[in-house]
Amino acid sequence: MNDINQTGISEILLLGFHNIQNLKILVFSLFLLIYIGTLTGNLLIVSLVTIDPRLRTPMYFFLSFLSSFEILSTTNIVPKMLSVIIREGDMISFTACLIQFYIFSASTNSECFLLTVMSYDRYLAICNPLRYISIMDLRLQLHLVFWPWLIGVFITLIITVLVNNLQFCGPNVIDHFFCDLSPILELSCSDTSMVKVQAALFSVPVILLPFIFIVVTYALIFFAIIRITSVVGRKKAFSTCSSHLVLVCTYYGTLTSVYLFPSKDNSTNVSKVISLLYIVVTPLLNPIIYTLRTQEIRAALHKYLGTLDTSKVRRKTMQIKVFHVSGHHALKK
Repeated sequence: MNDINQTGISEILLLGFHNIQNLKILVFSLFLLIYIGTLTGNLLIVSLVTIDPRLRTPMYFFLSFLSSFEILSTTNIVPKMLSVIIREGDMISFTACLIQFYIFSASTNSECFLLTVMSYDRYLAICNPLRYISIMDLRLQLHLVFWPWLIGVFITLIITVLVNNLQFCGPNVIDHFFCDLSPILELSCSDTSMVKVQAALFSVPVILLPFIFIVVTYALIFFAIIRITSVVGRKKAFSTCSSHLVLVCTYYGTLTSVYLFPSKDNSTNVSKVISLLYIVVTPLLNPIIYTLRTQEIRAALHKYLGTLDTSKVRRKTMQIKVFHVSGHHALKK
């Protein structure tokens, strides 16, 4: 990406949020806490899935990659967003802006496909339980993680190359808190119709078709659950799907409103608020929902925290014993 050859803009001003001068410290602190909570929660899920043998199942294998995508996407945007908030606008180089857009779009596209893979995993587990282990082997799991990532990266690379080939003469101001496609295209003095058409075409296989697949699989899952005679069995089957379903509804709902069916209002404040949902809020909901609603995650968390508490008690006990022994020897002397 060559700034000199492809654009007359070397830096871009991100305006961020308007009319929050009196609240910027509060807003900054709130988003900082959310970011720390997002990193902590998702890193905790990745760590638990890695160290706990009971969580080495396909569902948690995919969940750990979902958490990894959440960490990447939020870290790509939130630190710069915090700088924009506290400074009431901040500069970013044109190259860094394109890189931020690329990482954001690649992780978003990959996450859409991964959520689809997770719905397929739940479909196999509930609708075809006898063959689930034989079908969802390690090789298939690796394929289902690798291809979503590769397709997401490849699709985003095409769009980014098209954007990079445009001419940017100015202005250099983006009324947003990060470098999204539409705000970047508004800065171009070239014909952007080809990029917009290409982006719209890619949104169908990335957003619409996966969403339709998820709806169909969950319809089949629902009919399979209501055929279960045991109340306990129905409750257990539903609990394994409800967490994923909540994330899908939140994630695809916001993406659809911004990218698949955009409106004129979505270019300013509405777009910023909706973007906050899937960039800031959804990554935080992921570990919260799975921690609260998934028994295995809660059990692993209790086991891990219990081990820490036990080790602390043991250390304190050893310190007390050493103190008493040393005190006893001192009295003898």
